[in-house]
Amino acid sequence: MEINKFVENFIAALELEDAADINAQTDFKALDEWDSLASLTVISMVDDAYGVTINNKDVRACDTLEDLFNMVMGKK
Repeated sequence: MEINKFVENFIAALELEDAADINAQTDFKALDEWDSLASLTVISMVDDAYGVTINNKDVRACDTLEDLFNMVMGKK
């Protein structure tokens, strides 16, 4: 899986409309749309799209989308 596809899936899962500046280096927790529901949505997206189970602790340990991607890949 490529990181660009992961970023696309993240954007789609959160239904982000202004996603032009979102990339692998984005601090996703700094996004205006980020909240506990967004975290649960990403956890669900990872499970559905990649067959990997992560939890809130895993998400909190990541800062950028690349960190999140690498963590998911490490659990595959």
